[in-house]
Amino acid sequence: MDAQTPKAWDLSLPQAFLLLATNDADGEPEVPQPALQAGVAGAILAELELLGAIELRGKHVWATGVDVDSDYREQLELIRHKARPHTPKRWVSILESRAEVHRIYEGMAVRGIVDHVGEKHLGLFRTTRYPEKDHAPEAALLNNIGEALRGGGADARTTALTALASVTGLLDRLFPDADRSRARELAADHWPSHAVAEEIRMIRVVEAEAAS
Repeated sequence: MDAQTPKAWDLSLPQAFLLLATNDADGEPEVPQPALQAGVAGAILAELELLGAIELRGKHVWATGVDVDSDYREQLELIRHKARPHTPKRWVSILESRAEVHRIYEGMAVRGIVDHVGEKHLGLFRTTRYPEKDHAPEAALLNNIGEALRGGGADARTTALTALASVTGLLDRLFPDADRSRARELAADHWPSHAVAEEIRMIRVVEAEAAS
């Protein structure tokens, strides 16, 4: 790995989550779209928390007043200027967006981590996929998570990523034989991933009601 190759934590948490959640070969998501978008929204909250820009006070998310240089400054400004505070689950609902998912993909495409592949339907570009181009960043992420699941030390970013992967069902695909109790231990106090789990549960309830 040379100096130009992104290492695991040269990536933001939303980039890392999205990279892990995308099939290397065909560029399609490894989890359902609602889980993908909720996971990215939770990863944005987790990233801003790790940067010290937001925090959970009681049941609500608050901006701390810390100014950060981040790709997620727009989301931070939204949190900062809301007339009243919201719960983490509410913020996941607000921040989840297909457009944001594609913006993050495009940022990784610019860096040469994934490819931008457009598919034409009836002569028009209708779908875009992002297959992997450089495996080194994902390999580093998988190594970090694997070490954490085996009981090794886990820094705050690895803990956050493991928790998000667990609640979205991604961890079952990446590490089918991993100790789930260790994953639950890592996720126990991670409020952004709890919010993602709540949002996914609510989506499933709504879908079940619509189908009945």
